[in-house]
Order: sequence, then structure tokens, then C-alpha cells
Amino acid sequence: MTTNDHVVDDELQTVTLTLNGKARTVAVPAHRTLLDGLREEAGLPGTKSCCAEGECGACTVLLDGKAVNSCLVLCVEAEGHEVTTVEGLSADGLTDLQEEFLNAGAVQCGFCIPGQVVSAEYLLRNNPSPDEAEIREALSGNLCRCAGYQRIVAAVQATAVRRAAQ
Repeated sequence: MTTNDHVVDDELQTVTLTLNGKARTVAVPAHRTLLDGLREEAGLPGTKSCCAEGECGACTVLLDGKAVNSCLVLCVEAEGHEVTTVEGLSADGLTDLQEEFLNAGAVQCGFCIPGQVVSAEYLLRNNPSPDEAEIREALSGNLCRCAGYQRIVAAVQATAVRRAAQ
């Protein structure tokens, strides 16, 4: 073992990805997470940093359409992939899901809401008519410190009904 075995390489890696529908290139050290790249290099603060262990879901984004904890993905792993953040979901204004979160009073302190919205959007894209148990299971990786789960579930249910009526 040498003294350099524990030195983290800060050499920048260029990462080109599709971010919220647009090609984007960022330069990050190889050890930086996608979460860090989104917040610090791309200037997108909607994806929240909290546990950094994939336990709370505050950093949930869509990676090639699949919900992932961006704190568990290296930014360099996003090379050539499509990433959608909460900002990307609402590029044209509030989505129907976000409106239903507001209508249900599901936004309390608001910290977990971007991750909740991204996870709920992933659920509704893959299961347009989830029952309550499916919603709770789908959002089980997203913690709400305010314990607003009932209202969050109600918002997702209302969105499913709203989308079914369209």
C-alpha cells in the first residue's frame, strides 16, 4: 500500500447525456454522483440531497425512464443516457400530478416532494390505475418527514382518475 492508495482522483470526466430532453455535457470527477452532477454542474436544485445512501428517495430521477436514486449512480454512468429531473417533468408548467399534490395538500415542508413526484410519475407511466397498496409500495422508497403519506397517496389516486378521464 502506498500513500496514494486512498487519494481520490479528481481528474474531470466529460459526460454527455440527454438532460430533461436536451443534450448536455458536464465535466465531473469520476467519483461524483449523478445527484452532485445535477445539482452542482447542471444547476438543477430540484433533486434533493439528503441521506446519500439511497434510503430516503429525495434524489429520485428518471434514468432512461426508470426511477432511480441519483445518489447511488455515478454521474459518469449517465453517459449517453436520458435523465429526467422534477424540473424536466414540469418544463411546461405544473403537471397534473403536481396540481393534485397541491389540491390534496400533500406538500407540507416540501423537501421530499420532488422525489415523491418523480416516483409517482414513474408509477403512473407504468401502472395508470394503481390501487392504494400499489401506490404505497411504489412510494415506499420515498420518505416524508412530515408524515404526509395519506395526502400523497390521495394526490396520486386523483391524478390516476384525472388521466383516465382524458
